[in-house]
Amino acid sequence: MRIELDSTDLQILDLLQTDASVGQAVVGKRVGLSTAAVNRRIRRLTDAGVITRTSAVLDGELLGHAITLVVQIEVESEQPELLSATEAALSADARVQQCYYVTGEADFIVVVVVQSMSEYTELTKQLFFSNNNVKKFKTFVVMRSSKASLNIPLV
Repeated sequence: MRIELDSTDLQILDLLQTDASVGQAVVGKRVGLSTAAVNRRIRRLTDAGVITRTSAVLDGELLGHAITLVVQIEVESEQPELLSATEAALSADARVQQCYYVTGEADFIVVVVVQSMSEYTELTKQLFFSNNNVKKFKTFVVMRSSKASLNIPLV
C-alpha cells in the first residue's frame, strides 16, 4: 500500500537518506517546520514503513573488507519452499550485503564483501556448494566502485 507524501515529507526523507545523523532541529529549519513537527512526521513515516531503518555507512576497505563481489546464482528448482530456503541462507550471511531474486538467466544476484579470496572460497563452499538447490554460480570481482547507494530519488 502506498502512503500519501507531501513535498515536506519528501524533503525530510531526502535529507535523512543523505545524512541520517542530521538533527531534527536542522531538518526543521531546512523544511520550515518545528522540531516537534519533524519528529511527528518521522515517526509517522517510520510507523508506515517508509523509513525501514537508520544506519551508518562504513568503509569496508578501511575495516579490512576490501573485496566486493557480485554473484549470479542459478538454482535447480524454483519451487517456492526451495527458493525461500535458498534466499534465507543467502540473506543470513553477514558477508552478503544485498540479495535479489531476479528474472533472466540468473535466479539470484548477491553482493558480497570479504577480506580475502580465501574467505570467499570458504563462503562458496558454505553457501553454494553445500546448497543442493544451487545449480551454478558466476562471480564478478569489483575492480572499482564509482557509485554504491541505496538512495531513492525523491526531489
